[in-house]
Amino acid sequence: MSSDGSKKQFWKRNAAKVPGSIQHVYGAQHPPFDPLLHANLIKAGSKPSPSTPGKPKKATTFQEFESITSDAWDVGDDDDELLAMAAQNLNIEVVMETANKVIENHSKLQERQKLDDTTESPQRGDDDTQEVEDEEEEDDEDDRVEEGDLTSPEVLFPFQSSPDTEGRLVKSHSEAPIGSSKETAGEHAALYRQRSLPHRPPVIPLVARMADQNTSGTPAMTEREASRLDKFKQLLAGPNTDLEELRKLSWSGIPRQVRPITWKLLSGYLPANAERRDNVLQRKRQEYFGFIQQYYDSRNDEHHQDTYRQIHIDIPRTNPLIPLFQQASVQEIFERILFIWAIRHPASGYVQGINDLVTPFFVVYVFEYIEEEVENFDVSSLQEEALRNIEADSFWCMSKLLDGIQDNYTFAQPGIQRKVKALEELVSRIDESVHHHMQHYEVEYLQFAFRWMNNLLMRELPLRCTIRLWDTYQAEPEGFSHFHLYVCAAFLVRWRKEILEERDFQGLMILLQNLPTMHWGNEEVSVLLAEAYRLKFAFADAPNHYKR
Repeated sequence: MSSDGSKKQFWKRNAAKVPGSIQHVYGAQHPPFDPLLHANLIKAGSKPSPSTPGKPKKATTFQEFESITSDAWDVGDDDDELLAMAAQNLNIEVVMETANKVIENHSKLQERQKLDDTTESPQRGDDDTQEVEDEEEEDDEDDRVEEGDLTSPEVLFPFQSSPDTEGRLVKSHSEAPIGSSKETAGEHAALYRQRSLPHRPPVIPLVARMADQNTSGTPAMTEREASRLDKFKQLLAGPNTDLEELRKLSWSGIPRQVRPITWKLLSGYLPANAERRDNVLQRKRQEYFGFIQQYYDSRNDEHHQDTYRQIHIDIPRTNPLIPLFQQASVQEIFERILFIWAIRHPASGYVQGINDLVTPFFVVYVFEYIEEEVENFDVSSLQEEALRNIEADSFWCMSKLLDGIQDNYTFAQPGIQRKVKALEELVSRIDESVHHHMQHYEVEYLQFAFRWMNNLLMRELPLRCTIRLWDTYQAEPEGFSHFHLYVCAAFLVRWRKEILEERDFQGLMILLQNLPTMHWGNEEVSVLLAEAYRLKFAFADAPNHYKR
């Protein structure tokens, strides 16, 4: 069968079935989307040059660079070794070497911890006990397969440098020859399971994993985490919060206890001056509910019916596996937020995908009022004032986010098209094998990366990972509009082994639309962000490097 025929049959059979397929991301005010035609139009047209926003201030010494990023990469025991390089002037080679060393040391640390756990297990002597032990070992192996072997360095730390990198800046552990190790078996089992439709119910919470401090739940904090929380509290307690210091501290993740106030400050919703915050909150919340009184009744008017109907259809599809978002009161809150935003932004109106962008803010601001897990929390148990505050705060912070990426959602979504083209050019530079492999099987980046840009990877990652990702996006200058490109590039290359194993168009598309991230947590996201930062440092100030 020809490649074109395979592509047409794939879209015909799967466009309506694959969750979040490209045909589903356009809203009421946009025309239907033909991915093949759209990709051909872009290929035939002029190539938009990747947008390069204002240059971020460069670190000039390694000390400055290390002070900014050590928390993000959890340097730990490597501090002395890294600071010995402080006399060197910072350049790209230093950044690359440092990033590789830090990520490699993470991997070695995980291996040592895993070995220690194995040696500390009690020894058993008699035959009956040994038989039980063998059974438990088999069960443990099954668990690792079931969980994608979360402790495996191959899963946690995919970005490793190697002498034979073939000129790429990024190289994965998984590029090594396929063996019969438990880790490889676990990855394949997880990949096969996630790509099977329909999906099995998740075996861990989607909002929080107990191992992921700072996201949800109340596991015991380590000494380092307690120290970081104290730093946040001290910084936030002052009469005027130093937003630059807050961004540096937030880059590597924000503790759950202070995440609501930190997000409001970093988004620009609240002022740095502590005395003004209560007045600003009261005024903005009243302003939002003034919009509700003024506009919400018009949702049934003829010129707003299409917008409201599309919102009403999309809300139940928002995180359908999380019971919190299936509650009627929560869906009503989302309908009001999205409708008010749409009619106040007529240039774009409502577009499918914007509904996803409300959820991280809503979850984070619910945590401001509860201590327990949020997934199954009944929001009707909250006081009405608390619910109103959560709704208004979510609206304003989502609006702040969308202000920076609104060209993603105007007619024909030119912002997304530019970013997808920039992603293609970037990947062609950092991993030619992956790029040429997709070209060989005629996979257009727009066919899978459109959703990555439209939904900010929210359909590719569990919500707990999105919240951790957004900690860094809000701390990073132009995080949602610019840094996201480098995260997408690092994310794509993370799956290079699986991509290169697929030998047809259909297999590649199913893989790229169902990547096995169900068991990801803070550690995986932190390594992804470290790799994205390395790519940004190498390419952000040198846009000509995109091109050959």
